[in-house]
Amino acid sequence: MMKVHNLSERNSLLNNFLKEIRSVDIQKDPLRFRRNIERIGEIMSYEISKTFDYIEETVTTPLADATVNVFQDKVVLATVFRAGLPFHQGFLSYFDRAENAFVSAFRKYKNEVDFEILIDYIATPSIDGKTVIIADPMLASGSSMEMAIEALLQYGTPAHIHVASVIASKQGVKYVRDHYPENTTVWCAAIDPKLNAHSYIVPGLGDAGDLAFGEKL
Repeated sequence: MMKVHNLSERNSLLNNFLKEIRSVDIQKDPLRFRRNIERIGEIMSYEISKTFDYIEETVTTPLADATVNVFQDKVVLATVFRAGLPFHQGFLSYFDRAENAFVSAFRKYKNEVDFEILIDYIATPSIDGKTVIIADPMLASGSSMEMAIEALLQYGTPAHIHVASVIASKQGVKYVRDHYPENTTVWCAAIDPKLNAHSYIVPGLGDAGDLAFGEKL
């Protein structure tokens, strides 16, 4: 069965950043919001790296040789525009030699409630045989994530997919689990209980893209 990691289940500094991005008062500072999203990405990078394959290498110091285990996975960091950009930067700070992919997935509303997910841009290297980390701060219904993954799968078959979200809904996690049971792992800072009528996560934090970059028309 696909593994799901809820990092807030274990007490750590991550919970402080999670508290701040949820706070309606602290959210008024977009710089602080973006930086906290980055920090969660950095922490998640560290946790994901524990699942990689490692080999022993020798490095020469000024005094003698030393051995160290280094990971061998070829990493592609994939991000869903626009909300994913600060999250992506957190991952890139740690996986600084990774290849990068970008997908634009957006909601096209038919009315105030009903919408469809559309992909209108993708830039990616081959993902064949590589470890793909796809970062989107909010895993709500799971439909946007499915569309982004399907767009990427046109460019190869990855060795493993890590779906990384700051906050997920139970419904979104189940959706990914049902559609991608093999070679996929979900990572979240928190899992919230429900979606509202507009498919926003509750309690969630609001619109991550607007909070990071300002409201859109």
